[in-house]
Amino acid sequence: MKQAILVRQDLKLSKGKMSAQCSHASVEAVLKSYKDKVMTWQKEGMKKVILKVKDLDELLKYNQLAKDIGLKTALIKDAGRTEIEPGTITCVGVGPDEDTKIDSITKTLKLI
Repeated sequence: MKQAILVRQDLKLSKGKMSAQCSHASVEAVLKSYKDKVMTWQKEGMKKVILKVKDLDELLKYNQLAKDIGLKTALIKDAGRTEIEPGTITCVGVGPDEDTKIDSITKTLKLI
């Protein structure tokens, strides 16, 4: 079991901003996920991977691919109080779910 967080690279977020956005995505995706999957994921150590996507189009493509195979996702929009405009989509949380299911759509993406 794992969770994947996909982050837009075109926004050039600071490390702190990116970390906050990834945290939002992780929590929101967990809140949307099936309780039994979350419990199994917790027991296995709550593995997470943070992956790069080029831009908004690529992020939305992977979000839809995840939904199409039944994965829970959380698309994150920034409030716009610091580095970027309000409503900017920054990242998406996927899962937690089975590694193989998540890998089936994210296997070509690179780690941050």
